[in-house]
Amino acid sequence: MGVGDWFQTFCGNIRIGTEKRSSIGYRTGRIVGQLNADLRGLDSKTSYRFYVGSYGRSTAIPSVSDVDLLYELPNELYARFNGHAGNGQSALLAHVRASIQKTYSVTEIGGDGQVVVLRFDDGVKFEVLPAFLNTEGGYTFADTNNGGSWRACKPKQEMTAFSTRNTECNGNLLELARMARAWRDRNNVSMSGMLIDTLAYQFINGWAYKDKSYVYYDWMTRDFFAFLAGQDAGKTYWTAPGSGSWVYGSGFQYKARQAELRTKEAIDYQQNNYDYSAKQLYRGIYGTDFPS
Repeated sequence: MGVGDWFQTFCGNIRIGTEKRSSIGYRTGRIVGQLNADLRGLDSKTSYRFYVGSYGRSTAIPSVSDVDLLYELPNELYARFNGHAGNGQSALLAHVRASIQKTYSVTEIGGDGQVVVLRFDDGVKFEVLPAFLNTEGGYTFADTNNGGSWRACKPKQEMTAFSTRNTECNGNLLELARMARAWRDRNNVSMSGMLIDTLAYQFINGWAYKDKSYVYYDWMTRDFFAFLAGQDAGKTYWTAPGSGSWVYGSGFQYKARQAELRTKEAIDYQQNNYDYSAKQLYRGIYGTDFPS
Protein backbone atom coordinates (compact mmCIF):
# COMPACT_ATOMS: atom_id res chain seq x y z
CA MET A 1 0.00 0.00 0.00
CA GLY A 2 1.21 3.48 -0.87
CA VAL A 3 0.53 6.80 0.80
CA GLY A 4 -2.59 7.33 -1.27
CA ASP A 5 -4.01 4.03 0.02
CA TRP A 6 -3.20 5.02 3.61
CA PHE A 7 -5.13 8.25 3.36
CA GLN A 8 -8.01 6.70 1.43
CA THR A 9 -8.41 4.09 4.19
CA PHE A 10 -8.16 6.78 6.86
CA CYS A 11 -10.79 8.96 5.19
CA GLY A 12 -13.10 5.96 4.95
CA ASN A 13 -12.63 5.29 8.66
CA ILE A 14 -13.71 8.79 9.67
CA ARG A 15 -17.00 8.85 7.78
CA ILE A 16 -20.16 8.47 9.84
CA GLY A 17 -21.57 4.98 9.44
CA THR A 18 -25.04 3.84 8.47
CA GLU A 19 -26.06 2.86 12.00
CA LYS A 20 -25.34 6.27 13.49
CA ARG A 21 -26.98 8.06 10.57
CA SER A 22 -30.06 5.89 11.00
CA SER A 23 -30.23 6.71 14.70
CA ILE A 24 -29.91 10.44 14.00
CA GLY A 25 -32.54 10.20 11.27
CA TYR A 26 -34.97 8.34 13.53
CA ARG A 27 -34.65 10.89 16.32
CA THR A 28 -34.95 13.75 13.87
CA GLY A 29 -38.16 12.26 12.47
CA ARG A 30 -39.72 12.01 15.91
CA ILE A 31 -38.78 15.58 16.82
CA VAL A 32 -39.93 17.08 13.52
CA GLY A 33 -43.07 14.96 13.35
CA GLN A 34 -44.19 16.31 16.73
CA LEU A 35 -43.38 19.92 15.83
CA ASN A 36 -45.18 19.69 12.50
CA ALA A 37 -48.24 18.15 14.17
CA ASP A 38 -48.41 20.76 16.93
CA LEU A 39 -47.34 23.91 15.08
CA ARG A 40 -48.63 23.25 11.57
CA GLY A 41 -51.28 20.55 11.86
CA LEU A 42 -49.17 18.56 9.43
CA ASP A 43 -48.43 14.84 9.36
CA SER A 44 -44.78 14.85 8.24
CA LYS A 45 -41.47 13.82 9.77
CA THR A 46 -39.35 15.48 7.10
CA SER A 47 -40.93 18.82 6.14
CA TYR A 48 -39.67 22.22 7.32
CA ARG A 49 -36.34 21.05 8.68
CA PHE A 50 -32.73 20.67 7.64
CA TYR A 51 -29.44 19.90 9.33
CA VAL A 52 -26.97 22.71 9.91
CA GLY A 53 -23.53 22.81 11.51
CA SER A 54 -20.94 20.11 10.83
CA TYR A 55 -23.57 17.42 10.28
CA GLY A 56 -25.36 19.60 7.75
CA ARG A 57 -22.12 20.37 5.90
CA SER A 58 -21.15 16.65 5.92
CA THR A 59 -17.91 17.47 7.72
CA ALA A 60 -18.76 15.65 10.96
CA ILE A 61 -16.86 12.47 11.88
CA PRO A 62 -18.05 9.44 13.91
CA SER A 63 -17.08 11.07 17.22
CA VAL A 64 -19.65 13.82 16.56
CA SER A 65 -21.74 14.47 19.64
CA ASP A 66 -23.71 17.53 18.49
CA VAL A 67 -26.39 17.42 15.81
CA ASP A 68 -27.67 20.85 14.81
CA LEU A 69 -31.18 20.91 13.38
CA LEU A 70 -33.05 23.97 12.10
CA TYR A 71 -36.84 23.80 12.21
CA GLU A 72 -38.67 26.42 10.14
CA LEU A 73 -41.50 27.93 12.17
CA PRO A 74 -44.81 29.10 10.66
CA ASN A 75 -44.70 32.87 10.09
CA GLU A 76 -47.78 33.61 12.19
CA LEU A 77 -45.88 32.65 15.32
CA TYR A 78 -43.51 35.57 14.81
CA ALA A 79 -46.24 38.18 15.26
CA ARG A 80 -47.57 36.30 18.26
CA PHE A 81 -44.29 36.10 20.14
CA ASN A 82 -42.81 39.38 18.92
CA GLY A 83 -45.74 41.11 20.58
CA HIS A 84 -45.52 38.97 23.70
CA ALA A 85 -45.35 40.80 27.03
CA GLY A 86 -41.89 40.40 28.51
CA ASN A 87 -39.33 38.12 26.89
CA GLY A 88 -41.21 36.82 23.83
CA GLN A 89 -38.12 34.96 22.63
CA SER A 90 -38.01 32.95 25.84
CA ALA A 91 -41.73 32.22 25.52
CA LEU A 92 -41.20 31.01 21.94
CA LEU A 93 -38.47 28.59 22.96
CA ALA A 94 -40.66 27.34 25.82
CA HIS A 95 -43.48 26.78 23.31
CA VAL A 96 -41.24 24.72 21.05
CA ARG A 97 -39.75 22.87 24.01
CA ALA A 98 -43.22 21.91 25.27
CA SER A 99 -44.02 20.36 21.90
CA ILE A 100 -40.82 18.30 21.77
CA GLN A 101 -41.37 17.09 25.33
CA LYS A 102 -44.49 15.27 24.19
CA THR A 103 -42.21 12.91 22.27
CA TYR A 104 -39.09 12.93 24.44
CA SER A 105 -40.58 13.40 27.88
CA VAL A 106 -37.68 11.70 29.70
CA THR A 107 -34.86 13.23 27.67
CA GLU A 108 -33.22 16.29 29.20
CA ILE A 109 -34.41 19.35 27.31
CA GLY A 110 -33.29 22.86 28.07
CA GLY A 111 -33.10 26.27 26.50
CA ASP A 112 -29.58 27.45 25.67
CA GLY A 113 -30.21 31.00 24.66
CA GLN A 114 -31.19 30.27 21.05
CA VAL A 115 -31.80 26.51 20.87
CA VAL A 116 -33.72 23.69 22.51
CA VAL A 117 -31.25 21.04 23.68
CA LEU A 118 -31.94 17.30 23.84
CA ARG A 119 -29.33 15.05 25.45
CA PHE A 120 -29.52 11.33 24.80
CA ASP A 121 -28.08 8.47 26.84
CA ASP A 122 -25.56 7.55 24.14
CA GLY A 123 -23.87 10.96 24.44
CA VAL A 124 -25.45 12.50 21.34
CA LYS A 125 -26.90 15.97 21.81
CA PHE A 126 -29.44 17.57 19.48
CA GLU A 127 -29.62 21.35 19.33
CA VAL A 128 -32.86 22.42 17.66
CA LEU A 129 -32.93 25.99 16.35
CA PRO A 130 -36.51 27.16 15.78
CA ALA A 131 -36.35 29.93 13.17
CA PHE A 132 -38.43 31.96 10.72
CA LEU A 133 -37.56 32.28 7.03
CA ASN A 134 -36.85 35.97 6.40
CA THR A 135 -37.00 38.17 3.31
CA GLU A 136 -33.23 37.98 2.73
CA GLY A 137 -33.25 34.23 2.25
CA GLY A 138 -31.84 33.66 5.70
CA TYR A 139 -33.49 32.83 9.00
CA THR A 140 -34.51 34.90 12.00
CA PHE A 141 -34.22 33.18 15.37
CA ALA A 142 -34.85 34.00 19.01
CA ASP A 143 -32.11 34.95 21.45
CA THR A 144 -33.41 34.84 25.01
CA ASN A 145 -30.40 36.57 26.56
CA ASN A 146 -30.47 40.12 27.93
CA GLY A 147 -34.22 40.46 27.86
CA GLY A 148 -34.68 38.85 24.45
CA SER A 149 -33.94 39.86 20.84
CA TRP A 150 -34.13 38.55 17.29
CA ARG A 151 -31.00 37.53 15.41
CA ALA A 152 -30.35 36.35 11.85
CA CYS A 153 -28.29 33.61 10.23
CA LYS A 154 -27.73 32.29 6.70
CA PRO A 155 -27.02 28.56 7.05
CA LYS A 156 -28.13 27.59 3.55
CA GLN A 157 -25.81 30.15 1.98
CA GLU A 158 -22.94 28.79 4.08
CA MET A 159 -23.65 25.20 3.05
CA THR A 160 -24.04 26.14 -0.63
CA ALA A 161 -20.70 27.98 -0.66
CA PHE A 162 -18.98 25.05 1.04
CA SER A 163 -20.57 22.46 -1.25
CA THR A 164 -19.70 24.47 -4.38
CA ARG A 165 -16.05 24.75 -3.41
CA ASN A 166 -15.92 21.07 -2.50
CA THR A 167 -17.14 20.19 -6.01
CA GLU A 168 -14.53 22.50 -7.52
CA CYS A 169 -11.85 20.72 -5.47
CA ASN A 170 -12.73 17.13 -6.46
CA GLY A 171 -14.29 16.43 -3.04
CA ASN A 172 -11.07 17.21 -1.20
CA LEU A 173 -12.54 19.99 0.96
CA LEU A 174 -14.86 17.62 2.80
CA GLU A 175 -12.06 15.12 3.34
CA LEU A 176 -9.73 17.82 4.65
CA ALA A 177 -12.34 19.17 7.07
CA ARG A 178 -12.95 15.69 8.49
CA MET A 179 -9.22 14.99 8.76
CA ALA A 180 -8.75 18.26 10.65
CA ARG A 181 -11.43 17.20 13.12
CA ALA A 182 -9.59 13.94 13.75
CA TRP A 183 -6.42 15.97 14.43
CA ARG A 184 -8.33 18.31 16.75
CA ASP A 185 -9.81 15.41 18.73
CA ARG A 186 -6.53 13.48 18.91
CA ASN A 187 -4.51 16.49 20.08
CA ASN A 188 -7.11 18.38 22.12
CA VAL A 189 -6.98 21.48 19.89
CA SER A 190 -9.29 24.35 20.75
CA MET A 191 -11.13 24.84 17.44
CA SER A 192 -14.84 24.78 16.63
CA GLY A 193 -16.11 22.82 13.68
CA MET A 194 -17.13 26.04 11.96
CA LEU A 195 -13.63 27.48 12.34
CA ILE A 196 -12.08 24.31 10.93
CA ASP A 197 -14.42 24.41 7.94
CA THR A 198 -13.87 28.13 7.38
CA LEU A 199 -10.09 27.82 7.35
CA ALA A 200 -10.15 24.64 5.25
CA TYR A 201 -12.39 26.49 2.78
CA GLN A 202 -9.93 29.38 2.59
CA PHE A 203 -6.84 27.18 2.34
CA ILE A 204 -7.93 24.80 -0.36
CA ASN A 205 -8.99 27.51 -2.79
CA GLY A 206 -5.36 28.53 -3.27
CA TRP A 207 -3.76 25.10 -2.90
CA ALA A 208 -1.99 24.04 -6.09
CA TYR A 209 -3.14 20.40 -5.91
CA LYS A 210 -6.75 20.95 -4.84
CA ASP A 211 -8.15 18.75 -7.64
CA LYS A 212 -5.76 15.83 -7.12
CA SER A 213 -6.24 12.41 -5.49
CA TYR A 214 -5.39 10.84 -2.14
CA VAL A 215 -1.79 10.47 -3.33
CA TYR A 216 -1.35 14.17 -2.54
CA TYR A 217 -2.87 14.03 0.96
CA ASP A 218 0.49 13.93 2.72
CA TRP A 219 1.31 17.24 1.05
CA MET A 220 -2.20 18.53 1.80
CA THR A 221 -1.66 17.65 5.45
CA ARG A 222 1.70 19.42 5.54
CA ASP A 223 0.49 22.52 3.70
CA PHE A 224 -2.79 22.88 5.58
CA PHE A 225 -1.05 22.76 8.95
CA ALA A 226 1.47 25.31 7.69
CA PHE A 227 -1.49 27.49 6.69
CA LEU A 228 -3.06 27.14 10.16
CA ALA A 229 0.23 27.81 11.91
CA GLY A 230 0.72 30.93 9.82
CA GLN A 231 -2.54 32.54 10.89
CA ASP A 232 -2.10 35.80 12.78
CA ALA A 233 -1.93 34.87 16.48
CA GLY A 234 -3.58 38.17 17.36
CA LYS A 235 -6.61 37.49 15.21
CA THR A 236 -9.76 36.42 17.05
CA TYR A 237 -12.30 35.87 14.26
CA TRP A 238 -12.63 34.87 10.62
CA THR A 239 -15.60 35.23 8.23
CA ALA A 240 -17.69 32.18 7.37
CA PRO A 241 -18.11 31.24 3.71
CA GLY A 242 -21.41 32.24 2.17
CA SER A 243 -22.72 34.32 5.06
CA GLY A 244 -19.80 36.45 6.22
CA SER A 245 -20.71 35.67 9.84
CA TRP A 246 -17.90 35.98 12.35
CA VAL A 247 -16.33 32.72 13.48
CA TYR A 248 -14.30 33.08 16.66
CA GLY A 249 -11.18 31.19 17.69
CA SER A 250 -7.58 31.46 18.84
CA GLY A 251 -4.66 29.50 20.24
CA PHE A 252 -4.47 26.69 17.68
CA GLN A 253 -1.33 27.84 15.84
CA TYR A 254 1.26 26.14 18.06
CA LYS A 255 -0.26 22.67 17.75
CA ALA A 256 -0.70 23.21 14.02
CA ARG A 257 3.03 23.94 13.72
CA GLN A 258 3.81 20.75 15.64
CA ALA A 259 1.63 18.79 13.23
CA GLU A 260 3.32 20.41 10.23
CA LEU A 261 6.78 19.40 11.50
CA ARG A 262 5.66 15.84 12.21
CA THR A 263 4.20 15.60 8.71
CA LYS A 264 7.50 16.73 7.20
CA GLU A 265 9.19 13.99 9.20
CA ALA A 266 6.66 11.44 7.96
CA ILE A 267 7.22 12.49 4.34
CA ASP A 268 10.97 12.03 4.80
CA TYR A 269 10.36 8.54 6.17
CA GLN A 270 8.09 7.73 3.21
CA GLN A 271 10.73 8.82 0.73
CA ASN A 272 13.23 6.49 2.40
CA ASN A 273 10.77 3.57 2.49
CA TYR A 274 10.33 3.62 6.25
CA ASP A 275 6.57 3.21 5.93
CA TYR A 276 5.91 1.97 9.46
CA SER A 277 7.61 4.98 11.03
CA ALA A 278 5.75 7.35 8.71
CA LYS A 279 2.39 5.83 9.63
CA GLN A 280 3.15 6.06 13.34
CA LEU A 281 3.72 9.79 12.93
CA TYR A 282 0.44 10.16 11.08
CA ARG A 283 -1.33 8.24 13.84
CA GLY A 284 0.14 10.71 16.32
CA ILE A 285 -1.41 13.49 14.28
CA TYR A 286 -4.74 11.90 13.37
CA GLY A 287 -5.36 9.12 15.86
CA THR A 288 -5.91 5.40 15.56
CA ASP A 289 -8.27 5.63 12.58
CA PHE A 290 -5.13 6.12 10.50
CA PRO A 291 -3.88 2.67 9.39
CA SER A 292 -0.87 1.26 11.22
